[in-house]
Amino acid sequence: MMSILSALLCLGLSLGQRIHVQAGTLPKPTLWAEPGPVIPYGSPVTLWCEGTLEAQKFDLYKEGKHVLWNTQTERKSTAKGKFSITHMTEHDAGRYSCSSNSPTGWSEPSEPLELRATGAYRKPSLSALPSPVVPSGGNVTLHCGSQQGFDRFILTKEGDHRLSWTQDSEPHPSGRSQALFSVGPVTPSHRWRFRCYGCYRNSPQVWSHPSDALELLVSGESGKPSLLTQQGPIVASGQNLTLQCRSDVGYDRFALHKETKQGLPQSLVLQPQAGLSQAHFPLDTVSRSHGGRYRCYGGYNLSSEWSAPSDPLDILVAGHLPDRPSLSVQPGPRVASGENVTLLCQSQSWRDTFLLSKEGAADPPLRLGSKYQALQFQAEFSMSPVTSAHRGTYRCYSSHSTSPFLLSLPSEPLELLVSEEGTEWISPEESRTDSESTPLFSHPQDYTVENLTQMGVAGLILVVLGVLLFEARNDPIRTLDAASM
Repeated sequence: MMSILSALLCLGLSLGQRIHVQAGTLPKPTLWAEPGPVIPYGSPVTLWCEGTLEAQKFDLYKEGKHVLWNTQTERKSTAKGKFSITHMTEHDAGRYSCSSNSPTGWSEPSEPLELRATGAYRKPSLSALPSPVVPSGGNVTLHCGSQQGFDRFILTKEGDHRLSWTQDSEPHPSGRSQALFSVGPVTPSHRWRFRCYGCYRNSPQVWSHPSDALELLVSGESGKPSLLTQQGPIVASGQNLTLQCRSDVGYDRFALHKETKQGLPQSLVLQPQAGLSQAHFPLDTVSRSHGGRYRCYGGYNLSSEWSAPSDPLDILVAGHLPDRPSLSVQPGPRVASGENVTLLCQSQSWRDTFLLSKEGAADPPLRLGSKYQALQFQAEFSMSPVTSAHRGTYRCYSSHSTSPFLLSLPSEPLELLVSEEGTEWISPEESRTDSESTPLFSHPQDYTVENLTQMGVAGLILVVLGVLLFEARNDPIRTLDAASM
């Protein structure tokens, strides 16, 4: 439906141009829009023209043509004219100015105001290159793109002083239209939240729907938190996953960032426990989209700056490649300390990467490129020389380098037993005790002291027998009495 302003525009054009050409005897007024100059389709907007107290009347112009006049003014320290648009359409978009009138004549026109209508086309995408996490004082490139062939893209920054930048579209090999905006230096003094729009050259004031908001995370130098997961770095599809960000610094809030995602989900800090501030980020049921590299940050409520990033945590999702690789060991699962041991992971399907994980280990799994040999793809994980620390249960996985966070099903478990010279075999389960002070991997049982004790007792018996034989030669009767005793 055509708005009131559009109807009046047509009426004004039919009556002819009514631009006042007298030399301005009043200072030129100021024109602005509420709630702003970028208005969604169907939403209301009010244009205000503000002049000096002498002003008695205000006229509004669009593209230099008279469209509305206002005889009612608000007066306090200045006079203001009000122009209302009840439902924004593409016909209301354009460049506006206003003038004020007094008994002495008309003012000069105000500075122009661009009024834009949004929502005419599908929204573009907005991302940060290389990442929305930016060190304080650094620069970042924002990428706005769309499958539609827009001629231009507009980037807007939210805040008290709305800023916008316009770039002509650049062709992309995929057929998408895009534009790159350089932003910076980024500081934590205020919020860095952006959206972008697309438009065509023949109607530059008619924009698309806005992109999803992109907020830059400004990182500083304060103490980095730790990012942990109780499930370990390898999780299975369908499993529930929760990441924990914690620090000994009393942060008020934490943010979790995934390198392949633009969003920055945030969580309020939990109640400190034993002087430790922490926040849990439940990622719900694991799917292939959860695989990736994560970092977390700590911050304070009264500051927009975040801490230095935590060390990266890679979440690997198993079960997205149907086949299961095999795992074997050379020379065998029972070896002595100091020997050379090789774990061989193999798959008959094409795989360019293999991973080896140890049960209960907090470290990320070992990763090797595959080799094609004996009609199989394989990787050799060498442990040379092997020590008691290598004792444990191992599994291997396969993956593709194009999707490094998606793994196959695990191989069957392989238990590696390591003994020291002069000891007997002890499995990892047998080496564990109920004592909390006992390490996860105990050393093999040592019988050296027991053997020395037994040899000493045998030697003592031989000495006693020798003494008895010597005395028997000299005094047989007394020796028989001593022996009977």
